[in-house]
Amino acid sequence: MNQLLELAIAAATQASHEILTVYHSGDFQAEAKGDKSPLTIADKNAHSSIVAALQASNIPVLSEEGKAIPYETRKNWEYFWMVDPLDGTKEFIKRNDEFTVNIALIHRQRPVLGVVAVPVTGDVYYAAAGKGAYLKRNGKEVKLAVRPPVDLSQPGLRVVASRSHMNPETQEFIDGLRDATLVSAGSSLKFMLLAEGKADVYPRYAPTMEWDTAAAHAIVLETGLSVLEFGSDRPLIYNKENLLNPYFLVR
Repeated sequence: MNQLLELAIAAATQASHEILTVYHSGDFQAEAKGDKSPLTIADKNAHSSIVAALQASNIPVLSEEGKAIPYETRKNWEYFWMVDPLDGTKEFIKRNDEFTVNIALIHRQRPVLGVVAVPVTGDVYYAAAGKGAYLKRNGKEVKLAVRPPVDLSQPGLRVVASRSHMNPETQEFIDGLRDATLVSAGSSLKFMLLAEGKADVYPRYAPTMEWDTAAAHAIVLETGLSVLEFGSDRPLIYNKENLLNPYFLVR
């Protein structure tokens, strides 16, 4: 597992360099995908870089930019890499710096390793099951603290949510809390706010795909948090026939 973690960190770091090259060039070559979401040359270059790096593991890769693998093929995978080469393409195009590279290792539908790299800052968050979660920042490695899930009845909870994209379900959740404050971030940095102890709960009552959450899920698990389906105690699972996540709560 240590070797796989090192491989994933190296792959995410190289992809970050590919992304920054495009980011600083200003020539994003943006186009719309079939679902109207944006795609840039940075997404494509990062995807190619990661897939090439992960080939050394002989473990199959399921990436947002290479997701057309039939369920009949992938349902039998015991292990596979779940990759989002550029999470937060809209943030990338807006040039707000809040985008990431996400690489997870899935074992029997559970995330057991995760790397979230932030190209602009150079921060790298990573974790492997049973080994803790870490943040590498400015050349220093810090272990992220393990903390118990918050009591949702306590006042002053910090909720990860966007004021500008507030939907009724999220507003209803926040209205049920006492004196909650809102914090926001783009891409999987929302999860990382909780992993660093800068937020307490993240209600995601809007669509996400498995590659949006898998790497961050692995990391927050190692800080004592859970990612649960909305209204249940069931954790999110991966490699479903439909790769769309249900609504979920991180706490």
